[in-house]
Amino acid sequence: MAAGLGTRMRSATPKVLHRICGRPLVGWVIEAAVEATGTKPVVVYSPATEAVRDAVADVARTALQDVPRGTGDAVRAGLLAVPEDADEVLVLSGDVPLIRAELLTALLEARRMDHAALALVVVDAIDPARLGRVVRNEAGTVERIVEAKDATDEELAITEVNAGLYAFEAAWLRRRIGDLRESPATGELYLTELVGLARSDGRLVGALDVEDDGRLMGINDRAELARAEWDMRVEINDRWMRAGVTMLDPSTAYVDHGVELAQDVTLEPNVILRGATRVGRGTRIGAGSQLFDATIGEDCVVWASIVERSTVEDAVTVGPMSHLRPGAHVGRRSEIGNFAEIKNSRLGEHVRQHHNSYLGDADVGADTNVGAGTITANYDGVRKHRTTIGRGVFLGVDTMLRAPVTLGDGAKTGAGAVVTHDVPAGQLALGVPARIRDVHTSADAASAAAPAQLAQAVQPAPDPARDGGAG
Repeated sequence: MAAGLGTRMRSATPKVLHRICGRPLVGWVIEAAVEATGTKPVVVYSPATEAVRDAVADVARTALQDVPRGTGDAVRAGLLAVPEDADEVLVLSGDVPLIRAELLTALLEARRMDHAALALVVVDAIDPARLGRVVRNEAGTVERIVEAKDATDEELAITEVNAGLYAFEAAWLRRRIGDLRESPATGELYLTELVGLARSDGRLVGALDVEDDGRLMGINDRAELARAEWDMRVEINDRWMRAGVTMLDPSTAYVDHGVELAQDVTLEPNVILRGATRVGRGTRIGAGSQLFDATIGEDCVVWASIVERSTVEDAVTVGPMSHLRPGAHVGRRSEIGNFAEIKNSRLGEHVRQHHNSYLGDADVGADTNVGAGTITANYDGVRKHRTTIGRGVFLGVDTMLRAPVTLGDGAKTGAGAVVTHDVPAGQLALGVPARIRDVHTSADAASAAAPAQLAQAVQPAPDPARDGGAG
């Protein structure tokens, strides 16, 4: 059931779409239901929560509750989408993310064992508060559920409460769901009235008794959402540590449910791993790093940097304070230095990109050196253009490459060069705008000039006496 907007969340987002560890509340419930039943569940939404329909379209069937009139009406709407040959119906609330499939399986078994019309989960609550009380007869059989606002003082003293989880015999539910009557006070149809209808039919109502560990309480506001997030994060981190991941401070490691970590990964304090992030064996994610839908290879170091929707191959170092934006792909043994930025670019093996540099829409060959301050000027004000840099290229500090431009294998640029035209393989680009020089010719000229310069530098000072100077 996910038709309620959840006004206590004080949000335009439907309550069940608020996230815990990277997944909407209803997503956790769907996962548990699928694991327990092996079938796609039916999610009931309303016009106010239409966004829920789109959010669950890939993992569940949906049913519209035109006018939300309580839990009984929600089940009535959902039954229209349940296959006719279904023998059992499991009813869950979409705002109970900490539920587990094992509990749902036990609830189904409890109903089958008693051949009951329905079975429900009963919690012996520490603080029953406004929850519906479970009233039993002298034999301990569940007779009815009383809402707190309708309960007598004697009934309010009962600590057993309804957790809102039910297993029904499908045929009986279909026959009796239309017999629910509107509440005079609210006009709603309460699902809990089915307990009394079952007893009036002479059918048993099963009860699965569980301890009050807080897992079955629905999320009603953002404070409860935060507490549930904490509980879920503790579970996720504990599972990864038992699988061979080191967390130096688990309380500050934020790991989404979809993240995958290999053995011997180390997470330093204050790291955030979101979405479909993958981290390979032996990699260290340094303090302050954030990874979003990132793929990080083995034996890497990511230090105080952001990597989003990018791929980093094995034995790469990133950071500190680097930013790999969507579409970045960094080859093996590369080094991405301080304050470096990469966007929609592919770097080959053993590329060294130094600090305060930007590579956008670029292809960089293996063994290339990207000097500090190098920038690919990829946007002309209308369109993005690509820069192609060959293997073994040396880019001097503060080089600006105005795209589209291509530098051949072994090309070089001087410090501060502004490259506006292609640089052939093995050539040197110098100046503003850069002009092409043959690397070997320039080197030979420099070598030839060096002895003369050296000779001039070591010439003895003039002798005043020999030169006719005054003594």
